[in-house]
Amino acid sequence: MKKHHTLCDPWEMKIPHPIPYQGSKRNLAKQILAYFPEGIDTLFEPFSGSSAITIATAARGLAENYHLNDFNGPLIELWKTIINHPYILSNQYEQIWNEQHANPKSYYKKIRDEFNKTRKPHHFLYLLARCVKASVRYNANGEFNQSPDNRRVGVLPRTMRNHIFGVSNLLKGKTKCMVGDYRVAIQCAGPNDLIYMDPPYQGVCGERDPRYLEKVLFDEFVESLAWLNARDISYIVSYDGRTGDKVHGRRLPRDLQLMHIELKAGLSSQETLLGRVAVTYESLYLSPALVRRLGMRQITEVNNKALDLALVEVGA
Repeated sequence: MKKHHTLCDPWEMKIPHPIPYQGSKRNLAKQILAYFPEGIDTLFEPFSGSSAITIATAARGLAENYHLNDFNGPLIELWKTIINHPYILSNQYEQIWNEQHANPKSYYKKIRDEFNKTRKPHHFLYLLARCVKASVRYNANGEFNQSPDNRRVGVLPRTMRNHIFGVSNLLKGKTKCMVGDYRVAIQCAGPNDLIYMDPPYQGVCGERDPRYLEKVLFDEFVESLAWLNARDISYIVSYDGRTGDKVHGRRLPRDLQLMHIELKAGLSSQETLLGRVAVTYESLYLSPALVRRLGMRQITEVNNKALDLALVEVGA
């Protein structure tokens, strides 16, 4: 990929990140964007979540437009408000944050109850900033039921304001937000676009996982990828992974002819707690259309740089 030399490298500045979300690809964004082609008309994120890849892409100016989709309606409403009404949302968040100090635990529960009734974006933002491990949880009725992290009171209003306005400046006027099934969202993509998909891992998502409002079925997802292949659409999928020799989830089928790449995600915190050292790797799959668009030379260059980095880290 051609390097864009600017006075301020976006990787050296603090990229805004208003929505804390467990499982966000924020820390892997630099590795993932290394496989982005030049000349992207629209970047699609049909499982938007924290939209970390969209934000990182916009910060580097790698796409002209952006398309966010998620089955979680309140999440998309929050993104719409962040992008289009940053001043109002920042003020609402600050007011809630200031009102919590008398009794943060009971106040959190009050806001949680109000959110489950009204689905207001500023309530959702406060809950995401305060809940345990930034981990969303829903009950069988689709109500937000995660507990508060009583060790902290959430992101400071000034910091949250900076994140909100930062994202709004990057995405306003360039972004379409949609609520619905990922299979509908990807139908809008054309040959000059790129789809980045980070669905719930099939290795951790059961019949009704409390982290997700919708279960993504493996066979349906594979059919969707085959449909995109038949139309020569470029896409990247973050899906399974491994910790040491332990594999998480099923790998995508070989007959999709995807290029499989492993990204080093760092030491496993769970293994560290058990007194063991194990590195976690996350899988990245590149579609045939994207591989042709990039060219093997670019992919080889990126992979060689990643290998050199790994060797340096091991040698250190």
